[in-house]
Amino acid sequence: MTIESIEALGPGDDVEPIGTVFGEVWGDAEPVVPTELLIALVHSDNYVAAARDNSGQVVAASVGVRGADLDGAPILHSHVTGVSAKARGSGVGSALKQHQRTWAAARHLSAITWTFDPLVRRNAHFNIAHLGAEVTGYRLDFYGEMTDAVNAGDVSDRLAVRWAVAERETRRIDPTRPVALVPTPDDVVALRRADPATVAEWRARHRRELATGLDDGAHVVGFSARGDYVLQSDT
Repeated sequence: MTIESIEALGPGDDVEPIGTVFGEVWGDAEPVVPTELLIALVHSDNYVAAARDNSGQVVAASVGVRGADLDGAPILHSHVTGVSAKARGSGVGSALKQHQRTWAAARHLSAITWTFDPLVRRNAHFNIAHLGAEVTGYRLDFYGEMTDAVNAGDVSDRLAVRWAVAERETRRIDPTRPVALVPTPDDVVALRRADPATVAEWRARHRRELATGLDDGAHVVGFSARGDYVLQSDT
């Protein structure tokens, strides 16, 4: 399929299609972002964007809020992005990220931040290997208990990342220093349904190896084609 347009919504625009996409991805039991909050975010010039196919249907959406970096510089925090099943593989995820970057640059924001489940291999590859986002920390059970159709039954550990709006230097592997590899499961979403106990083992391993490594001063310097986080210390 072809993505015809990506547009940030403005006051008075219909936000219902955003909720429809999110409901398809995460289930309809409880809205990921309630309609009234979407309206408030649009009204206050936060980021609510819709991607449409060539028939005009919204097939992907993203929501972000303005915030501040550790040094106080203004940023955009990308809270949630959802892509409908029919749009997967279309490149809309990458297009949405570039749209976010353009939106943030127009508002003089220094960076875009977001979080993702470190066990989801495809997201790790996209964020680290494709975009070059910098991992800034491991957050234990970041959202607390989640009940949506994707995350229910698992703890909500997340990796936090930062993606500079201006051109940036990518952290590279130093060939003179040892690296540590932390693998990921092939498909943790399917594994949650089939074998929750194995997911718990993966989560415990990531807490031991990935979270502890980051806490001890290592950095994620890459994500391998095989599905491994590549960690390296500066010392």
